Amino acid sequence: MVADYRKPLAPGATLGVLGGGQLGRMFSQAASKMGYKVCVLDPAADSPAAEVSALHIKADFNDQAALTELATVCDAVTTEFENVPANSLRLLQKSIPVSPPPEAVEIAQNRNIEKAFFKQHQLPVNACAAITEVADIAPAITGMSGKAVIKTARFGYDGKGQQVCNSVAEVEAAFKEFGAVECVLEDFVPFDCEVSVVLARDIYGNIETFPVVENQHKYGILDLCIVPARVSEKVITDAQALAAKLATAMNYVGVLAVEMFVCGESLSLNEIAPRPHNSGHYTMDACNYSQFDQQVRALAGLPVGEVVQHQPAIMINLLGDVLLAEGFDWSKLQSVRNAHVHVYGKSEARAGRKMAHVNLLGSDTESLLAQASTFS
Repeated sequence: MVADYRKPLAPGATLGVLGGGQLGRMFSQAASKMGYKVCVLDPAADSPAAEVSALHIKADFNDQAALTELATVCDAVTTEFENVPANSLRLLQKSIPVSPPPEAVEIAQNRNIEKAFFKQHQLPVNACAAITEVADIAPAITGMSGKAVIKTARFGYDGKGQQVCNSVAEVEAAFKEFGAVECVLEDFVPFDCEVSVVLARDIYGNIETFPVVENQHKYGILDLCIVPARVSEKVITDAQALAAKLATAMNYVGVLAVEMFVCGESLSLNEIAPRPHNSGHYTMDACNYSQFDQQVRALAGLPVGEVVQHQPAIMINLLGDVLLAEGFDWSKLQSVRNAHVHVYGKSEARAGRKMAHVNLLGSDTESLLAQASTFS
């Protein structure tokens, strides 16, 4: 049996979230603003989400007793990261509504399953092949351009578990370095830029897409986002349509992020995230609804809100490297009049760790980009 929505949850209801990181923290803050309580299930005693939530169940995501307690305490449950065990979501779904659906989370947990789903639904994707043993590599790369990217099928993020290769030998070496785990080999796309679409889909099938975001990375980690993206109207329209088609095919409920490569006027899907996304953080200040507002609305059985962006925006990630650098000063950052600073409440700054983000708002993108360059 799958628990279904009967009527929207009223303020005072308790929403559960699996995961206690910064996305869970911002979800909890949005839920609190709308009058909902939040219960976080996370094994860390000092999780950022638990710090701002009404309840915290300190347990592993596979802990049956903890999941039962979560289902008893909460009226609906969501997740803040894609690697939560799908079976845990299925257990919860027997008694309370869960979004996104476990099947959608499973698709995002394995890049080979993800690519197969794209192809099944005639969505554009670059040439790729599943790699489970060394013998798979040479035949797979034969039909590609000669330059390829090998990625672990599971658990890769922020540039981890992937490597650009120029020969069979390089792919084989990378595969062995990754521990010979299941991988996907993708033909390298000489793209002009990467964009992402964050959308929200509710139980009624309504879809609201946020403005298309242009993403720039540094060392494999998202560095800054430019909104609106500096691409043609055709690319914007096509990107939003592709993301909506994908969400509908997945029978998705919740917030979904879809990353794509732009090659001229064409698009190729990269990957999805079944949750709010780093590239959607600008919505917290530049839009009438944030991605977290929409996550709460979808989970509570409410129709998703109609999105309007008020101003151009640049989102800048603040990593541990920045905080640890000599001369870093919070007060200097906070004194910037058009900067909205969001701190994640993590106990320790480490290199490469996302610690906060800044949303710069202004009247034009080029001025904001010039200002953003002073933050690095």
